[in-house]
Amino acid sequence: MASSARFCGVCAAQTEKKIPAGDNREREVCPQCGEIFYCNPKIVAGAILDSDDSILLCKRAIEPRKGLWTVPAGFMENHESVVEAAARESKEEACANAETLYLHGIYNLKYIDQVYMLYRGALLDGQYAPGHETLETKLFKFDEIPWDDLAFVVIKHALELYLEDCKRMDFRIHEANLFKDGNGEIKFARYN
Repeated sequence: MASSARFCGVCAAQTEKKIPAGDNREREVCPQCGEIFYCNPKIVAGAILDSDDSILLCKRAIEPRKGLWTVPAGFMENHESVVEAAARESKEEACANAETLYLHGIYNLKYIDQVYMLYRGALLDGQYAPGHETLETKLFKFDEIPWDDLAFVVIKHALELYLEDCKRMDFRIHEANLFKDGNGEIKFARYN
């Protein structure tokens, strides 16, 4: 993903690409005041919320992948922890409160400069409803998950791993990379 700092946020001069002293990557640097602008991956935080062997999913009301299902998830905000972001996204997208959240997995999507950090927990009080970015919310029994209508490949893999954990009754923290192969297809490389 390209840096968006074409003009310095400190002095408004046009930035230029160069490798700053002591660094090993090209960055946007202000030639006037010396400010360096770093373009780092975005963190997506989300929650797999379970209620009586059912998973809460949200049908997206916005692009990308409008009209398809996902777990409540979204970009982390400044001044919040990742678990706070996952709980906030659950509330915003599904009007759902989560019981204690535990880390489920870390999924690196280097091809779009994102890291998904998904948590697992129980849906507290059984209450949920569509939020402002959601068309519909629904609890799906494990065998009714709409696999062909999931919005994102990373969510498909995360749910598969979650269901494996449920069958074993052994919950692990997963780590995986999703990458594009030479044909542009998204592939999944699991570490644990």
